[in-house]
Amino acid sequence: MKIENGSADTRAQVVALARELGFDLCRFAKAETPEHTAEFRDWLDRGDAGEMNYLLRNSARRCDPRQILPDVKTVIVLALNYFQGRESAAAGMSPAKGATGPAATTGRIARYAWGDDYHGLIEKKLAVIDQFLRECGGRQKCYVDTGPMLERDHAASAGIGWHGKSTMLLNRELGTWFFLAEILTTLEFAPDTAQKNYCGRCTRCIDACPTGAITAPHQVDARRCISYLTIELKGSIPIELRPLIGDRIYGCDDCLDACPWNRFAKVSRETAFAMRLEVVAMKLRDYLSLDDDKFRLLFRNSPIKRTKRRGLLRNVCVALGNVGTADDLPALETATSDSEPLIAEHAHWAIEQIRGRAVA
Repeated sequence: MKIENGSADTRAQVVALARELGFDLCRFAKAETPEHTAEFRDWLDRGDAGEMNYLLRNSARRCDPRQILPDVKTVIVLALNYFQGRESAAAGMSPAKGATGPAATTGRIARYAWGDDYHGLIEKKLAVIDQFLRECGGRQKCYVDTGPMLERDHAASAGIGWHGKSTMLLNRELGTWFFLAEILTTLEFAPDTAQKNYCGRCTRCIDACPTGAITAPHQVDARRCISYLTIELKGSIPIELRPLIGDRIYGCDDCLDACPWNRFAKVSRETAFAMRLEVVAMKLRDYLSLDDDKFRLLFRNSPIKRTKRRGLLRNVCVALGNVGTADDLPALETATSDSEPLIAEHAHWAIEQIRGRAVA
């Protein structure tokens, strides 16, 4: 029998189903205007979003869930842990500051992108919950960070965590290492209680940012953020920021690694997020030999495919410019003739940096 609103029993069944599907947390929030709507609009007006114009195009929808799903009553927020442990320095984890040699030449990849693309994996899980809610009479919209939502606001309202000073959401058991997903539903469920903020006076995330992108507590200038520069930015990386990127070739975890709450993080039950063995063995210069077909094969079903070959190899050239040696020059010389001007430009820059260090 169909029901109009979500009963306590139905709510419990949703939580149990989410747990069965592998989610670590399932919480409920009223489908209300997000708390930081005004701050989001101010952030856009300042230009801090850089070239992420899609945020501006759908800003009105992000600020009102009713524009996404008329008659929406509840936002169900789910969290999925992706932490793969602290023993993986050779598999993409940040080496110690000042590290040199083989560990410094493999390139660093943000943890969330070590394994399979989380979008497809989580969307399949959401489809199961969506079907259950349909059987209960609900209409839903499901998103995995690609929808027009201020998802961290809804997650905070649902009690998933609290807003850290880095703008990342923090949880006492999961730290910072979790994906968020949302189900907007016309069913009305009792909301959970928001958590208090446990950051206190800590500023470790701000202090850790290599480029100073966290300009104040809860404020990030995306145009300086390494994750933006290596993933969202499609063109040339500003020359003045290139040395600050270090050996990072896809994203950056420095503000997350610095968070004290991560000392409680447990290894994820989801093995699909582990680093691929073929990527573990890749030295930075090895990436420069990838053509389009090899790139697509290596990063099939990986978040890294989002940058396309031109974006990743641009990043690799910057990293080599920062940590490369004379042994990397032949690969970079070849890259200066790449059919992609973006790669060729950054390869020239990298060669200049390596040669400059040799004569310093």
